[in-house]
Amino acid sequence: MQEFLINLLVPIITGVVYFIMALETIRVSRIRKFMFGEIGYQKLFNAFILLGIYFITRPLQNIIGPHPWPMIINSARQIFIMGLIAPAIFVGILHWVPGKSGAPRSSVVASYAIGLLMGIIFALTNSLAVDGSKIIATVGNFSLYDATWFSGDSKIQLVLIHLICQLVSPVGIILLAAAFVRHRRHNYMLGHIYTNMKTKWRYLETGLIILPGSFILSGLFAMFGRYYTYLWCIYFVGAIIAGFFVLYSIKLAPREKPADLV
Repeated sequence: MQEFLINLLVPIITGVVYFIMALETIRVSRIRKFMFGEIGYQKLFNAFILLGIYFITRPLQNIIGPHPWPMIINSARQIFIMGLIAPAIFVGILHWVPGKSGAPRSSVVASYAIGLLMGIIFALTNSLAVDGSKIIATVGNFSLYDATWFSGDSKIQLVLIHLICQLVSPVGIILLAAAFVRHRRHNYMLGHIYTNMKTKWRYLETGLIILPGSFILSGLFAMFGRYYTYLWCIYFVGAIIAGFFVLYSIKLAPREKPADLV
């Protein structure tokens, strides 16, 4: 029962939460997009939708069938988050917290190129690391499968490549977005007018730290535990908490008396 909860129910709940947050972003943007730009809200909406798809498709890794399907789905989802979602979050932040010249095109191209490269390396390493699948739960004639890493000879080099790729993207790219928000928050010059802006960015920064932080914690369990017993719930729960911090940042009015802004 625990395996069904962790591998099926929790990812679906997480995905649904992000879809709801995407809809809420659109609702809030109707009020404030004239201040912060429609593009920024649209890109944050896209990031929520993409994360929702990423989380809600996790059960496919377990229900489609035995090897090689768990590996294929896992690789596809990792390319999705490393090459598309993490860069989309970074680009969205560039629009949400704009610099003087807007979002630099070079930063946008570089983030997607680096993320996609890490995703491809991860998938290629996955094809070497995964050597089969196992049944993790059975109810009647229905079985859940998951990939097995190194059921024969465990190679720490491949584990490190896996983790380093994920450390670059999505972890590094999202933390870079958090650092950008933090820089803007500490150098914001209109705090006397938009009194809640630093608070908004503080919540946004917190969410952007919690999400990759949950990935790091999961990676530590993978590194110092048994690699194929990832505690998936760690980053699902972390993602939900991070999402609520970001959503609160979006919903919070830019100043304490926002009546003249709506």
